[in-house]
Amino acid sequence: MNKLILFTILLLLSCSSAPEFQNGDIIFQTSLSSQSKALQLATKSKYSHMGIIYKKDDKLFVYEAIQPVKLTPLDKWINRGKDKHYVVKRLKDHEKILTSDVLAKMKKYGEKFKGKNYDIYFEWSDDRIYCSELVWKIYKEAAGIEIGSLQKIKDFDLSNPIVKAKIKERYGVNLPTEEIVISPARMFESEKLYTVYSN
Repeated sequence: MNKLILFTILLLLSCSSAPEFQNGDIIFQTSLSSQSKALQLATKSKYSHMGIIYKKDDKLFVYEAIQPVKLTPLDKWINRGKDKHYVVKRLKDHEKILTSDVLAKMKKYGEKFKGKNYDIYFEWSDDRIYCSELVWKIYKEAAGIEIGSLQKIKDFDLSNPIVKAKIKERYGVNLPTEEIVISPARMFESEKLYTVYSN
């Protein structure tokens, strides 16, 4: 009887656990950074940070643009987010598109950003880089896929006082409204992705 109960518990635990994440999966969370609330309001999304999942030595990491760009152990990345909530999405037809060669290209291309400073000004150049820009450019350059549509800063909702305060802090009166940007929100909403896990 005890063995049956134990088996049932183990079965339930296995059913509720996260699926096996794969190289190239994209992970989203709500950051606790100072700019997170402004970004959520401007993009009308609760997700303000993201990265790419990679396996290394049978361990999972998130390649992310923080300060500086680096590989972060998955569990540490999750613990840093609000309420430890996260969503993992995967490219549709990933078996056909994300071949071993393409994944190798993604990692190699992404290496050029390793150690670079986080871009608090959200510029489209490669001198500094922000989280969604990193993921978007890796997929675009290595896999030839654009995940999420590009916008300009002026396309965001800039009316909220919290957003206005952050703009003034970062740009003063010289907001580059025509700057090309890609937001975590646009990538999260992309029809090219499907959700594999959300806790």
